[in-house]
Amino acid sequence: MGGHANKNLVHDGLIEYPDDPQFGKASPNKIGMWLFLGTDAMSFSGLLLAYAVLRATQPWPNPVEALGGVFLSGIMTFILICSSVSMVLCIDACKQRDAKGIRNWLLITIIGGFIFLGIQVYEYFHLVNDLGMTFATYEHGNNLFSSTFFAITGFHGLHVLSGVLYLCWMYKLALAGRFDKGDYGLLEVAGLFWHFVDLVWILVFTFIYLIE
Repeated sequence: MGGHANKNLVHDGLIEYPDDPQFGKASPNKIGMWLFLGTDAMSFSGLLLAYAVLRATQPWPNPVEALGGVFLSGIMTFILICSSVSMVLCIDACKQRDAKGIRNWLLITIIGGFIFLGIQVYEYFHLVNDLGMTFATYEHGNNLFSSTFFAITGFHGLHVLSGVLYLCWMYKLALAGRFDKGDYGLLEVAGLFWHFVDLVWILVFTFIYLIE
């Protein structure tokens, strides 16, 4: 009994649960991340639902016109999708025990996240200074549109920043050789968060920027 418990506690990577097929090879870290993402998804759902209710009951501007087009947000979407692909390639490199590939693809993902944040900061600067759009006021339109826009995109931007910092920690571990032997468990958990951030942005981009 005690020996079986010690066998489960001493591990490197994924934990196996031979007596419980429901868990299969899911690690506690992965289960914890899925639980976190589930609660986080509820937060985004609440924000988007509030946006939908306000939009249905209040005079609402055309987002494309109010935001001065979707060129910047389109680039942001493309970059985030590409960074999600590079995260997949990073995990695949780890499975192949390609240490250089792990570090390179992870670095590309991190750079993509920073570029996304940089463009978002530039977009905010443009909206505030050129269009007079702040969290509380909007000189050329509905204040509710302004506040919901900054609340939802800002909340997502905070997730991107958290994800980038998370990946920077993974990169530090990669430099130390943590994943050289093919143990991709931690990278997979980080990838779950990053893919979630990507998926949520696609929803935000569609609801906030595109739907007239």
